[in-house]
Amino acid sequence: MEKKLKVGVIGATGMIGQHYLRLLSNHPWFEVAYLAASPSSAGKKYSDAVAGRWHMREAIPEKFRNIVVEDAGNVAKAAGKCSLVFSAVEMDKQAILSLEAEYASNGFAVVSNNSAHRGSEDVPVLIPEINPEHLDVIPEQQKKRGWSKGFIVVKPNCSIQSYMLPIYALIKAGYPIEKMVVATLQALSGAGYPGPSAIDLVDNTLPYIGGEEEKSEIEPRKILGKLKNGKFVPDESIRISAHCNRVPVTDGHTACCSIQFAGKKPEMSEVIGIWKNFTALPQELKLPFAPIPPIIYREEDNRPQPQKDRDTGNGMAVTVGRLRKCNVFDYRFIGLHHNTVRGAAGGSILTAELLKAKGLLG
Repeated sequence: MEKKLKVGVIGATGMIGQHYLRLLSNHPWFEVAYLAASPSSAGKKYSDAVAGRWHMREAIPEKFRNIVVEDAGNVAKAAGKCSLVFSAVEMDKQAILSLEAEYASNGFAVVSNNSAHRGSEDVPVLIPEINPEHLDVIPEQQKKRGWSKGFIVVKPNCSIQSYMLPIYALIKAGYPIEKMVVATLQALSGAGYPGPSAIDLVDNTLPYIGGEEEKSEIEPRKILGKLKNGKFVPDESIRISAHCNRVPVTDGHTACCSIQFAGKKPEMSEVIGIWKNFTALPQELKLPFAPIPPIIYREEDNRPQPQKDRDTGNGMAVTVGRLRKCNVFDYRFIGLHHNTVRGAAGGSILTAELLKAKGLLG
């Protein structure tokens, strides 16, 4: 059996860091060999560092309990222990930019859950089924920044992943989308721990999540854009108007979408067929975290629902439903995904699998 690649998790004590460990505990390709977090956790066994704040339903995987947590800011501590780090650190933007770049400059492949580098013109924002060719920027990124081996790849904002696969499937099938209005109903876990107080969300919704609407309108253009002369040129042909709301749901982001095609629109039966038959490179490569199928269409009038559909495809599939005509645009539909799996740790793990399959991890 092929030797597993040693990986690390920085920000390992936070909620997304915990999801990384839960999902990686029995991964067939990766072995977690390095854990790092804030200075207050450094020097402690992992079980002690998360005592009283382990938020997963499952117990801490036994193999991680006695690993001594290092200071994420001390990059030298990771040397020789792993070659790839999953970044889930919780710091201000500038600190994350600097820290992730320091790991990359020291030869580490960095797959980040953070938003800091999403606006960097030479850093791919990756959804593996949509834009795997964006990884071609890595040699240019390394050349521009003077990195010999390391590089940075990031996953997109979790709120867009309920609809990016469905709209990309239509674009790929020859039906470009001109404009889209989306209202997201975003789960509590997307705010991290402890998140909004109970008094704010019991019998209530919050109609504002800082920065989410801007990310939801800008990031899809980069993901759908082209790589040119070592940087990404956004796709300006699609316009998105987003409303982002926090709702009292534990896990699972829902998106209510209305879309207008740029040209001839397909019949509704064709749209459903496109979604049901959609497949992409991760499925062709049979990557361990690639859901088969990646898009699931539910015929029931009352689906998808977070409680019933967020765990579909081990939390990696996107569930769509309620496709119908729109009185303003062409069609409307509902999309749903598991925000802390597909939208966070699981999506980054799938990206790392693609990097490995493409020979970019050595």
